Parts: sequence; C-alpha cells; structure tokens
Amino acid sequence: MQARGRVTAKEVAAEFETSVATARRDLEALSAAGIPVYPQVGRGGGWQLLGGARTDLSGLTSAEALALFLLVGSAASLVPEAKSALRKLVHALPDSFRTDAEAAAEAVVLDPARWGRPHRAQPTLVTELQAAVIQRRKVRLSYRGWDRDPIERLCDPWGLVEKNEVWYLLGGVDGAERVFRIERIIWAVVTEDPADRPDDFDLAEAWDRVVRDVNQQRKSASTIVVTNTAILPFLREQFGELAVEDTAIDDHRARVRISAPAEIMLARGLAGWGEYIDVLEPASVRSELMRLGAALVERNGP
Repeated sequence: MQARGRVTAKEVAAEFETSVATARRDLEALSAAGIPVYPQVGRGGGWQLLGGARTDLSGLTSAEALALFLLVGSAASLVPEAKSALRKLVHALPDSFRTDAEAAAEAVVLDPARWGRPHRAQPTLVTELQAAVIQRRKVRLSYRGWDRDPIERLCDPWGLVEKNEVWYLLGGVDGAERVFRIERIIWAVVTEDPADRPDDFDLAEAWDRVVRDVNQQRKSASTIVVTNTAILPFLREQFGELAVEDTAIDDHRARVRISAPAEIMLARGLAGWGEYIDVLEPASVRSELMRLGAALVERNGP
C-alpha cells in the first residue's frame, strides 16, 4: 500500500498467493489492530493507508538508524550501490528519524589512501569471489605464494576480509582452513559445485585467529635498543604498533623492544635511524647494522 497507494483484496491475494477471502480477512485484521488501513467501496475502490500514513518498515530504533547511516554513509563515497541503498532506506524510516539519518549519512567521509600513496583499487576478483561466498559455490583457483611457484587449488570460499586496503579470501581446502591474499590469485573460476562450510563458522572469529597467528609470526626476531622518545611514533609506524614495546628511562630516552619476522628486517628498518639508536642486543643485529653501514660507505662514499 505504501508503494502503490491503493490495492484491492484481489491484488493482495495475487501478490501473496492466497485466496481473496484470506486477503480480505488479513486486511480487516490489520485495521482492527489499529493500523490505519481502511477500505473504500465502489468502483475504483480498494484498501489504503488513511491520510497517506506510513509504517516503519525497517523496524529500526532511532539509535540503530543513526548507527547504520553513519556506518554505511561513510562507505557510500566508495561504493555507489551503498549510496543508492541509503536513498531507498531513508524513505522507509519514520519522519521523526529521517532528518537525523540523512545528516548521519553525510557526516563522515572515508579516505582509505595513506598520505603520499594512491588509493589501491579493489582487485577485480573480489566481486566474483563475493558472489561465490554468497551462493556457496566452490572456486578453482591458481595461487602464487611470495616464495613459490603457482599452485592450483579447489577452495570452499567462506568469507572475504579487507585489511589496510589488502583483500583476503578465507576458505577451506580439503577441510583445512586457508587464507589467500587475493592479489596473488592468478585466476579463479566459480564452479557449479556446492561449497562446504562449517555450521559453526564465524568469519570475524576466524579472522581474529589469523591476525593473532600473523602477529605471533611477526615476533620471530627481536632486538633491544635505547632511543630518543621523539622517534617512537615513527618506529611504531614502521614496524607496527604491536611490534614496539617501550619502557621510559628518563624524560628523553626509552628502552625499546622491537619485533619483526627476521633479524635482517630489524637491521634494515633501524639503519635509517642510526644516529638516534643504540642497539643493546642481540649482537647479530649489531653486526648486520655494521655490515649495512660498511656497504653504504663503500657504495656511496667519496
């Protein structure tokens, strides 16, 4: 009725595949329940909402509507379909919610690009893989790891995750959980075979496990340095927030433990801060720094 203005019991019966008598009984029940639905008899008559009244089809509370429009509205600049969906949804809200919801949709803009770096375009395979996840279809793909030749896999796609503009596919291969970095997928074909998905699978929980595992791997090597506290924010930006743990020595210096997947990555990351750091341990990181320094002097010295 909100969409068409006035409908007959016959039209309602056809829409919901019931008898005309059932449709008429349900319309009368709505009216008896206090919803302003009234019949108009005679030629061209039918049922309609009295005075153009509208019901809140969304069922959202005021707080829920604001939260939804803040969240989705911020993504509308990146996803045109989101902006179109918001325009349609706002008309389903009560008048008392609508003004605040529209303001919330325009209150935040997301700019995912980091300073000095262009925005990374979404991989073309994302849309195809999203459809495979939703339709629960197996995907045959060719994947190239950073240190190995391409290998073909038949994957049960369970979900997609975007982290810092990098997309990942979580799925099952021969029943085991696997994570694929989508930009390393050479090609993918969605099959007609139904995908297997554990009944208790939760994408957010699975990704939390992946993040914990990766963070643990990133701590395979570590070094202890003394440095000026002013450069701590730069070290956290370079190595990661969780990879830098500091303890104040005084107002200007800190003892810092820095972690990375390998000692050579620690040395190369610290080489640019040479005049600001003293490496206490391990000796192997100090040795690698000295080797890097000697190589720089040999290549770039007078």
